[in-house]
Amino acid sequence: METVDRTAFDPTTDSEYEIQLPADSVILEALFKLDFPPEGLSREDIVDRISVQLSLTDEQKDAKYANATRIFNNSVGKVISNQIKLKKLVELESYFICYPEQLNSASKETETNINDCNNSFEESIETNFNQIRKNLAEDLLQNIKDNTPVFFEELVIDLLVAMGYGGSREDAGKAVGRSHDGGIDGIINEDRLGLDVVYVQAKRWEANIGEPPIRDFVGALDGEGAQKGIFITTSNFSPAAERFAERSTKKVVLIDGQQLTQYMIDHNIGVATSKIYEIKRVDSDYFSEEK
Repeated sequence: METVDRTAFDPTTDSEYEIQLPADSVILEALFKLDFPPEGLSREDIVDRISVQLSLTDEQKDAKYANATRIFNNSVGKVISNQIKLKKLVELESYFICYPEQLNSASKETETNINDCNNSFEESIETNFNQIRKNLAEDLLQNIKDNTPVFFEELVIDLLVAMGYGGSREDAGKAVGRSHDGGIDGIINEDRLGLDVVYVQAKRWEANIGEPPIRDFVGALDGEGAQKGIFITTSNFSPAAERFAERSTKKVVLIDGQQLTQYMIDHNIGVATSKIYEIKRVDSDYFSEEK
């Protein structure tokens, strides 16, 4: 089996080490050898089955980057994403089994059974759509972490503009970098007319955000005489941080990594449409004689 050296991180010793893991070509070959059940497989299931197929040790399966992401899981995810981009792997494929099998035996089955299959078919598509969205969010977050803090700040402004803040991208861009001290990374208009402003803090962190950074941010808002702020991070907020934001006299919105990627998907930041499927039903009004 072809392997490659990956740099893993040991949190117990706070040090890096090299570990051999399957090359992407090996993962790809294993991927196409999998037997997909009618209900499909989640990405976690795929990772588990490939790790068994390749006889990985616990050490290989559990090896992580410094951000706590499992290296092998990340490699499998990238292989899947690349194949989808190349249109060589259709994740919906396994969900189309129920429908044709039911149609082949339609003469022996009742209409109710066919409708049940249709419902199951649509539910499977929805389930798979949600899984694809989840996988996409994970890939987006990893790509953000692989880029620089400056790139992340620009991404945040792009997203806020797409969400209706800041007026034009050019106007919003001028606000970036206005103040990098005092706990504030940027200032953006809340509306297109600039009637009010929102102060922004963007942190591309790995560890959870605790109360102190939020307290500093609120203090910075107070120093600027500001009432509104958005604190965005690639990680998560601790309960103490969330409680402090809620109790603050300022209007502070906290956006963690998971929420960030969902907003990016909803507002088409860093993503591109691969395929669009339309699910159609019989138009009963068309076939009604009472028109």
